[in-house]
Amino acid sequence: SVKIMSVIPRSPADKAGIKAGDTLITINDNEINDVLDYQFYVSDPKLVIGLDRRTVKVKKKEYEDLGLEFETYLMDKKQHCRNNCIFCFINQMPKGMRDTLYFKDDDSRLSFLQGNYITMTNLTDNDVERIIKMKLPMNISVHTTNPELRAQMTCNPNAGKCLQYLYKMAGAGIELNTQIVLVPDFNDGKELEFSLSELGKLYPAVQSIACVPVG
Repeated sequence: SVKIMSVIPRSPADKAGIKAGDTLITINDNEINDVLDYQFYVSDPKLVIGLDRRTVKVKKKEYEDLGLEFETYLMDKKQHCRNNCIFCFINQMPKGMRDTLYFKDDDSRLSFLQGNYITMTNLTDNDVERIIKMKLPMNISVHTTNPELRAQMTCNPNAGKCLQYLYKMAGAGIELNTQIVLVPDFNDGKELEFSLSELGKLYPAVQSIACVPVG
């Protein structure tokens, strides 16, 4: 559920009597938790909007904006990176700059909406199922397909386990752009050859592999 902050005048939502302060719970019986849910289900021309105290029916043009505005773009909090990668560029930033430069995001919603790369360590099984259901292309920071080495490089024991999500999304036909930050004596040489070989097996789901020298 998400609180509605404002309603655009003369929009379909306004004409249907939806008000600022209402809580959006469902659209056509689908639970709404963030911007992906909202954008995916709001495109239909006939909507049944479940609010906290009532249900409202809306008719509009297909893909026409419903006219609801929320507190944040994501309609939820941004997901912070759980890793402490040995090469992290943000950790190397000088002090004294604006706060936003130090925020490490790892958010699958921003991967689809803005092209950000994610490590998948924030993903849950339900997140992956939603990505597959909505057919959302993803940008993945792989770094290595060796589970033990990936956990070592990210300083996160879950980083190796969540490689399963990469293979599951590829198997479902999700388009994936991948990247590897190359760190000498860690994931280069034979390890790089192994990662490229494993990712190559996932073509055409894996659309690209960007190899980035560590800075």
